[in-house]
Amino acid sequence: MQQKNHLSHTDAQKIVQTIQAELEKQGLGAAIAVADEHGELIAFLRTDGCPLASINNAINKAFTAARERKESRAVGDASRTEDFPITNFGDLRYTGWGGGVPILFQDQVVGAVGVSGLPEEDDMVLALMGAALIG
Repeated sequence: MQQKNHLSHTDAQKIVQTIQAELEKQGLGAAIAVADEHGELIAFLRTDGCPLASINNAINKAFTAARERKESRAVGDASRTEDFPITNFGDLRYTGWGGGVPILFQDQVVGAVGVSGLPEEDDMVLALMGAALIG
């Protein structure tokens, strides 16, 4: 038998609320998505002022980070340098933009967080902050 840890909805809400508080403190709008280890959505929030395109982008960043077990930007960088188009992954939800970060617990990927709506570097900082809350 194999034992696995799973991200709970309570954990996901904690991540969303922490990032939300930081966005509100800075007066910024973005989308926040938390996915399980398979990349499927557990929790989501679109804050005031969030660009509409950022909704799917945040979800897709979390999906990519969970499925590939690495940051979404690393997936994009590898795709560009290895001449392996993102579309070759076989799922249109894959993205190579930064802001998707896997969530680790006891060296195991239990989910991912995606943030979108700000400059890419800012999305990445907030996603890393959220992922660091677990484990």
